[in-house]
Amino acid sequence: MSKYKLSAAVTAALALSYASVSFATANVPVTTPSASDTTTGSDASADADAAKKAKKLEAVSVTGSLIPQSQVETATPVITITAQDIKARGFATVAQALQNASTSTGSVQGAQFSGGFTQGAQTLSMFGLPTGFVKYLIDGRPMGNFPALYNGSDVFNNLSSIPVEMVDHIDILPGGQSSLYGSDAIAGVINIVLKKKLDAPVLDVRYGWNSNGGGATRRVYLADSFNVGKLNVVAGVQFQNTNPTWAYSRDLTKEYPTEGATPQAAGRNYLVVSATAQSNGYYFEDPNNCANAAPGYGGTTKYSFRVNSGNYCGSIYEPGFVTLANAEKTANLYTHATFDVNENLQLYSDLLYNYQEQKWQGGLNNIWSTQITSVGSFYEPNIGDYVDLQHIFSPEEVGGYQNTMTKQIENSYMFTLGGKGTFGQSNWDYDLGFTHSDDQTNTRDFLSFAGPINTFFTNRVLGPNLGPDPNGFGVSTYAPNYAAFYTPITPADFHSFGGYVATYGKTWDNMLRGQVTDASLFTLPGGDAGLAVVLEGGNQGWAYEPDARYFNGGIYDITASQGSGHRYRYAATTEMNFPLLTQLTADVSGRYDSYKVAGNTVSHGTYNLGLEYRPFETLLVRAKYGTAFKVPTLADEFSGPSGSYSQVVDYYNCAKLGFTGNNLGNCPGNYQQANYFSQTQGNPALKPITAKVWNAGVVWAPLQQMSLSIDYLHFDISNEVATQSADKISQLNSLCLLGQMDINSPSCQANINQVTRDAFGTIQTINTPKVNVAREQVNALTANFSYTVEIGSYGKLFLQSAYSDELKHTYQQYAGDPVIDYLRSPYWNTDFKTKFNASLTWSKGDWSATAFVNRYGSSPNYQATVVNNYTDPGTGKLSPWMIYNASVQYTPIANLTLSFLVNNLFNSMPPKDGSYPGSLGGGPYNSTNYDVYGRQMYIEATYKFGTSH
Repeated sequence: MSKYKLSAAVTAALALSYASVSFATANVPVTTPSASDTTTGSDASADADAAKKAKKLEAVSVTGSLIPQSQVETATPVITITAQDIKARGFATVAQALQNASTSTGSVQGAQFSGGFTQGAQTLSMFGLPTGFVKYLIDGRPMGNFPALYNGSDVFNNLSSIPVEMVDHIDILPGGQSSLYGSDAIAGVINIVLKKKLDAPVLDVRYGWNSNGGGATRRVYLADSFNVGKLNVVAGVQFQNTNPTWAYSRDLTKEYPTEGATPQAAGRNYLVVSATAQSNGYYFEDPNNCANAAPGYGGTTKYSFRVNSGNYCGSIYEPGFVTLANAEKTANLYTHATFDVNENLQLYSDLLYNYQEQKWQGGLNNIWSTQITSVGSFYEPNIGDYVDLQHIFSPEEVGGYQNTMTKQIENSYMFTLGGKGTFGQSNWDYDLGFTHSDDQTNTRDFLSFAGPINTFFTNRVLGPNLGPDPNGFGVSTYAPNYAAFYTPITPADFHSFGGYVATYGKTWDNMLRGQVTDASLFTLPGGDAGLAVVLEGGNQGWAYEPDARYFNGGIYDITASQGSGHRYRYAATTEMNFPLLTQLTADVSGRYDSYKVAGNTVSHGTYNLGLEYRPFETLLVRAKYGTAFKVPTLADEFSGPSGSYSQVVDYYNCAKLGFTGNNLGNCPGNYQQANYFSQTQGNPALKPITAKVWNAGVVWAPLQQMSLSIDYLHFDISNEVATQSADKISQLNSLCLLGQMDINSPSCQANINQVTRDAFGTIQTINTPKVNVAREQVNALTANFSYTVEIGSYGKLFLQSAYSDELKHTYQQYAGDPVIDYLRSPYWNTDFKTKFNASLTWSKGDWSATAFVNRYGSSPNYQATVVNNYTDPGTGKLSPWMIYNASVQYTPIANLTLSFLVNNLFNSMPPKDGSYPGSLGGGPYNSTNYDVYGRQMYIEATYKFGTSH
């Protein structure tokens, strides 16, 4: 057997061993294995040849280095989640496994974020940093971006498209890694390693359900491997079907908060509101006292009242008619093939294909309001005031919200073709490969068309335009037919002014990558020095093309992000590993990236220096210092003018009326939930985001069965690209206009130009631009512990635990502004400061069982996020949230393994937050931190064909 094949075999064997690590000894070697442990022979020549092979076997590929390493732990901390960990801990998807990792402490939008831009995708935030600051790899190759933009502005990767059954293990590398992996690797790197070998054909069937209703899931996985001469192939398919989870199936989300800081208030389904905030804000003009509207929302629409606002017709159950989790149909295909040409060359190819169909209801198509039409606020002569009308369509009027759901179809694939081997009989290895990734989405929303819906309600409700208003504000005069306004429309009426509108998105990436490596370049006192050199080149593109009617006023109440662009790039990377002494190793890496886009060139260099000190066999002291960066994304540069209609608290008008702090929930509804139009677009003048990063820590393995690692990480980020928050802009606008901040400060001057108010002082538009933020700093601590203990005839126990603590997080929006302490400023940040998880696995013979706990630290309550402190009445922190999972596996025969898994064993709901006002829908909890899915149960059967005792 050639030395290349022998090395590849051991590498594969080590990779496969991850799958059973939960039931094996937790051996974390700190010292280099001796060559004598693996050499045999009867004469000097044989011994020399075997020693040469053994040296090759010592070094295996690890995430975090381009050079094969003889150490499991290096200067780069690595957290590994194995396939067995994923299954035993109850995670149904790769996204779940990663979002539950201790390093994923940041708040993120997902399927619960109703009306968001990317309800059909899943992502995470590492240490509270932006989602795009994590570099995702599949088998060490960059993962393609998702076409739609996170929060309408940020490029990110979709984790929901990765088939969980095809994963061998996942490596999480916290800290900046740009010197090896290039742009995006500021917060860390996640490498998803797929299976490369199967010991037998396997069929896996899983069925799951939720004890609270909704979310039933069915999954089938089939895989096999075969050899034909020099050809080796692994292939697998996975199919999954999941039912949606509706908000009305959960007590916390089926209605407006019942135990909030203010009394429960129904939805404003039929509303006449003063544009000048007279008469407490609302006028009630229904001659039938809501009798005609009563059938809406299952017969729950009734005469309602909001404090300091007035009367209207509404239902307390309006928030329940959105989805919390999507309906999903997914099909995945994975193949890995190798062909051994000779002892110095192996050809390889990898294909990962994903088809995913998702459906959700975000409530985007269920409203008509004069405020967001060409009519706008109008003068009502019978009332003698300027008013707006608003009607939210009930399920009965729509014909069932399940019939107007958004549908997204995603087709994505990643294909690699290459060859690797050894140059003759030298120590030089090579790897040359080409990777193409492609991700396409087709999203169809059922929306109202501006012309037809305005015509319908003008004819039905407003009647003829009676001319200009008498006070010279330049608005129209109407005398509405209120009997018609307070009467529900029919499903035929609703569908007469609406229909499906398509948005197409695509990203693609081509990369040609060549690497040469010599793990034994020359000898130093501590061992062989290694060298790796990588050259990369390619191009990438992004296009997001909504229907043209989004931008010419044809779509009612909804706009979209749009844009397209492409660029060329190349990079050169080198890494050297120096065993300076037996106890001391240095690793140095550097990379230069260059991007050519729209005739301009953006280039950046990064470097890293790592040190590993082993004073004795059981202890490793490590440190690493370097730089990282993120180039402006194609969306940052090329997204066209796009916007969205939303609601924001008009803090300025509320404050003028005396409603601030704990009393803000009593502000009149037209200011507490002010409709506005938000607009943003790409900025070609953006600079690369840069960062200085370092980490230091220890790994202690006093026993073969025990390992403890503790690492401290520091991130100092400059020129960060971010889209400003409309809510924060509104709050700052209030502080500036009220004189509580210097109106001549840089922030106030910029803010005044971002907010447009109408003649009545009401917010109309908010410009949320992309800007290079001055600075962001994070200090974090991570710790990991594992221990295996034999308990005699009772079997074996294996304990794993992980902990993260965000020790510091500061943010400065503009140079010259005060530095915001995120950990003490709940208005700006709701991330978990700490996160801890642990699993305990027992195994004996054909049985194994795992208990898993995930503890989310405290987070600010709603009132604290509004007033930005913890001292005002009603403010505070929510208690930590703990989720317990459990699983049992039994192998009655060698071929078959049966599993029963329970997630959220005790059906735990988010910690109670009584500071939400009773008028705020969506549930009294932060949906970017918590979920209300509750207990989920799964039964699973795995059958391996052809195996025997």
